[in-house]
Amino acid sequence: MKGLILKHAPILVQNLAISAFNRHQWWKRQGGDYRNWFSLCESALGWDEATWTSYQQRQLEEFLAYAAHNSKHYSNIDVKYGLQGFPILEKETLINNYNDIRTISERDGIVSYTGGTTGASMKVIYSLSDVQKRFATLDWFRSLSGWKLGKRTAWFSGKTIVRESDIVSGNCYRDDWLTETRFFSTFHINEENFDIYWRALIEFNPEFIVGFPSSLSDLLTIAQHRGLKYPHTVKAVFPTAETVLTRHVELFKTVLGASTMNQYASSEGAPFIVQCLSGSLHALPYTGIFEVVDELGQPARVGEILVTSFQTRGTPLIRYRIGDRVALAPEGTVCKCGCSFPIIQRIEGRDADFVWSPEYGRINLGNLSNSTKGVPGIIAFRVLQSEPFSITVEVQSTQDFNDAAAKKFEMELRKRTGDKMTIRLVRCAEIPRKQSGKFRIVENSLLPEQLVRSEQ
Repeated sequence: MKGLILKHAPILVQNLAISAFNRHQWWKRQGGDYRNWFSLCESALGWDEATWTSYQQRQLEEFLAYAAHNSKHYSNIDVKYGLQGFPILEKETLINNYNDIRTISERDGIVSYTGGTTGASMKVIYSLSDVQKRFATLDWFRSLSGWKLGKRTAWFSGKTIVRESDIVSGNCYRDDWLTETRFFSTFHINEENFDIYWRALIEFNPEFIVGFPSSLSDLLTIAQHRGLKYPHTVKAVFPTAETVLTRHVELFKTVLGASTMNQYASSEGAPFIVQCLSGSLHALPYTGIFEVVDELGQPARVGEILVTSFQTRGTPLIRYRIGDRVALAPEGTVCKCGCSFPIIQRIEGRDADFVWSPEYGRINLGNLSNSTKGVPGIIAFRVLQSEPFSITVEVQSTQDFNDAAAKKFEMELRKRTGDKMTIRLVRCAEIPRKQSGKFRIVENSLLPEQLVRSEQ
């Protein structure tokens, strides 16, 4: 039904459907534990280290006991040894043992599909309480900049919401009228369509912008090259899914007049890292634990993170190797905001690598990773590009990645790269990581002079 509406229904009908669907979603998300958790987020800013350490430890003990009692995968683990008594959870283990790890049925929970920044295709189940707490945390963070539901917000994410015929007729978005949100397509941002996007953004006049920083950066870079400046002021940009680069922050400030408020979580359910109004990144200890380890698995100041998330009771994530890296701030660092939560110096895990399409231009990492959603059996994938009209996609997969799954994956990739792109899928037993331990979905060796769009 959803596919038919998006493909055939008039824009007016689609806007009505989106508004009704999102209203229903917000009703579920803002019920139950939402309000109490939002209040906890507000009060926790004043906790000293002893208070949040004690709270975190109690949450950890309760969460580990819950997982050992309710998850078949963890049933043989003795919780008296604490967190270190649990093995590291690899993505492949999570994919292959999903039914044993989860504690509730899909019927009783909320299923979340994720492409992931390491290319792994998976799904997890959240309990309704998990979802309510996660959205309360996210909404509280955004409220620090004045956002609340109903404030006019432009959203740039990887949802397929606009048809080619809509672009031709000058429409690059869909509207949720009830929450004052405009969802912009991120698949059609280029020089040719710039005027459509620029007019739509100015006309909507959002107070806030949420979405892929690379997509918004593409739009604003064209504006800057044309000597344009946004005539209104955006209060804040909330990036999602990708690493925020210095050039993004500068561009958002220069063209939009907007501050950039960064945060880290994940579709799988990682604990939160959020940026305070003084500019520091803080790990929120009441949402979970970040272990920073080196290549040997030993504690480190800079390295990959193992996450234990208290808001993943539906599919417990305990010491989960999520594939991202962070650098902790030097010991003794104190933030001007007065918050005592751990300070993260930088998040290294989400690159803004891209595939170049002569038809559509740059295809960002968020859009590429979304192509695995709902495709069974993919553990990881990597895209290699050395010429404009061709990509090789290496796929590390389980036996569930059959011919039908491969066809669906190629179809999703083609939606993003265009009909002129040659896509070569190669099944691999394992895709090696970089020496740093970091995994890159995209390895693009195109020269700058090759980044030229063809006539469609």
